[in-house]
Amino acid sequence: MKAILTGHSRGLGAAIGAELLARDIPVLGLARRANQALAARFPQRLLQHELDLGDTAALGEWLAGDALPGFLAGARSVVLINNAGIVQPVGPAAAQDPALVAQAVTLNVAAPLMLAAAVARSQAAEKRILHVSSGAARQAYPGWSVYCATKAALDHHARATVLDGVPGMRICSLAPGVIDTDMQAEIREVGSDRFPLRERFVALKREGQLTSPEDCARRLVDFLLAPGFGDNPVADLRD
Repeated sequence: MKAILTGHSRGLGAAIGAELLARDIPVLGLARRANQALAARFPQRLLQHELDLGDTAALGEWLAGDALPGFLAGARSVVLINNAGIVQPVGPAAAQDPALVAQAVTLNVAAPLMLAAAVARSQAAEKRILHVSSGAARQAYPGWSVYCATKAALDHHARATVLDGVPGMRICSLAPGVIDTDMQAEIREVGSDRFPLRERFVALKREGQLTSPEDCARRLVDFLLAPGFGDNPVADLRD
């Protein structure tokens, strides 16, 4: 088995990468910056490409090259974890920067779907695709219209992909819960005028209700590798 992981340079992505590598699963990490700490721990099993997943032209050019087929060569099974994403822009539509809207849609939706298509074409007999989704895909939040919409797109992509019945391919869009990452810190710094539910997230941190990235990563990888993965195309890790 070999794994492709986006956004492995920090937060949940770094924890997922460490969990996969600790289980002797080679990882191809895709992010704007390399994870030097992870490379030092697992120099033989981690391959990294510094790539801006928010640039569709750059990603398309990379996918057209030999890097991905070279990594997957000889793999009977492959997993793709689409973890990279951003919460910005936050605020009502009139306050949103159109350029940030485009960036969010590109990183949160276009890149995962492009990578999923590339993995689907691979020669591996078994393919598993996990979109890191969010409860915001299933519950609307004021100020999060772009984030909610982009995560909901991943959910619906998983549902529709299942209907295609591609032999050997299983897919799930998984909400991992509320995790103590830089994204949560960013959310707590946003003014209540842009995100009216800010105090709810401040309270989660204050009351110690955020899951550690390491604990979430362990349960997420268990879920990904379980025999029943993909039986439900949309799931919540807390269920």
